[in-house]
Amino acid sequence: MSWAKTREWADRLHPAGLLYSTYEQRLRAELDPARLPGHVAVLADGNRRWARLNAPGQPLVVGYQAGADKLKHFVQWCDEAGIGTVTLWVLSTENLTRSEDAEVLPLLGVIVGLVEELAATGRWRVKPVGDLSLLPDTMAASLRAAQEATASVEGMRVNVAVAYGGRHELRDAVRSLLAKEAARGTSLGDLAQTLEIDDIAEHLYTAGQPDPDLIIRTSGEQRLSGFLMWQSAHSEFYFCEALWPDFRRVDFLRALRSYGNRERRYGR
Repeated sequence: MSWAKTREWADRLHPAGLLYSTYEQRLRAELDPARLPGHVAVLADGNRRWARLNAPGQPLVVGYQAGADKLKHFVQWCDEAGIGTVTLWVLSTENLTRSEDAEVLPLLGVIVGLVEELAATGRWRVKPVGDLSLLPDTMAASLRAAQEATASVEGMRVNVAVAYGGRHELRDAVRSLLAKEAARGTSLGDLAQTLEIDDIAEHLYTAGQPDPDLIIRTSGEQRLSGFLMWQSAHSEFYFCEALWPDFRRVDFLRALRSYGNRERRYGR
């Protein structure tokens, strides 16, 4: 047995670990399978703060890697819960404006590793959602390769929102829509008279997918920061104080329990 596995079992056998395990089992028992979300999205926030608190003096990539490791666990938890689609926001368009050498390049390396590992399992359909033209060519190629390699997988869909911004997505959707209609010979006047909501939705990065039922954000921040602006019109939100690398399975189960206890109104 590996050291990590030995430590895991030691933690579970510790009195605190036993209480945690008991509480986790109770949360599982409280969940109604008929009231679980079909699509869960997460803003995995707090990786840099976690690094400064837990690895002072170390490069911030330590926090990014800890966050990526937790995302792999999160995907597994969603799969075990029977969630059909999960969306992970790992890099915003604003993140790309950070100091390239100190932060962006190490973060990009962690993201590529995460996506490649998710794809390598062969269990999930991995799809990058974002403006890949903003990324280095080699990284964009790796993300596209992961999507192509898992396109025929019948398991859970895993969207990885990278180089993603909500306003950016809406701009790209409108551009795509206008280009398509122009190719058909549709005039702007005619388009203005016939344009419907679904016409725009068909050009989003997540076209063809269900909108998120539940959106989780960690680190105590209570805002969406432009995440899935169009798709989240009727989503339920769950905000958690934990920094993302400290987000536990019980936190995930609490989020599912909270969702299951709500009455969704869809704006009505």
